[in-house]
Amino acid sequence: MRISTFIKTACLLPLLSLTACQTAQEVFAIGEAGEKNPGPCPEAFALYETSRLVQFNGKESFSDVGFTAEINKVRSLCRYVGDGPINADLTLDISFGRGPAAVGQTAIYEYFVAVTRKDIDVINKEVFPISITFPEGQDIVHATETVGQIRIPRANEGTSGANFEIIVGFVLTPEQIAFNADGKRFRVSAGQN
Repeated sequence: MRISTFIKTACLLPLLSLTACQTAQEVFAIGEAGEKNPGPCPEAFALYETSRLVQFNGKESFSDVGFTAEINKVRSLCRYVGDGPINADLTLDISFGRGPAAVGQTAIYEYFVAVTRKDIDVINKEVFPISITFPEGQDIVHATETVGQIRIPRANEGTSGANFEIIVGFVLTPEQIAFNADGKRFRVSAGQN
């Protein structure tokens, strides 16, 4: 089985403004790269209840599984100096599945990226669509999504990245969230031999 991989760059706008979609690696290589962050980077993770998507075309059974998806890994790098904002990159490794009840070869999924003040409230949330086409005879596709530079404003130079979180997940229906919260699982290969 062949594994398809692609990289897509998305740019967050408003409060999470971007500077010409520079990556943290590019930012690190210029300017104040020799200075050290005054604290740790924001924690980046997939929210458990929204880290998997299972579409059913009928009852909750393997034979009725349509399209599936799972966020496998979330990685982030960040840099902040003085009283400047936190500049972070975010990379998601996602697996997509096509079950026996899937209709068509292409599915459009939506995932969100939210920046929060840790355990307090959401500062900003953006939703990104991702279209996956399953090649003929292939029911699993792996993709890497890269969200360009996320810019998180700080109150002053003493504000650490530990005060923030970067949370990702799929945009789901209440039923899909309940399915995940109950600990039920159909992997991206659900319904396949």
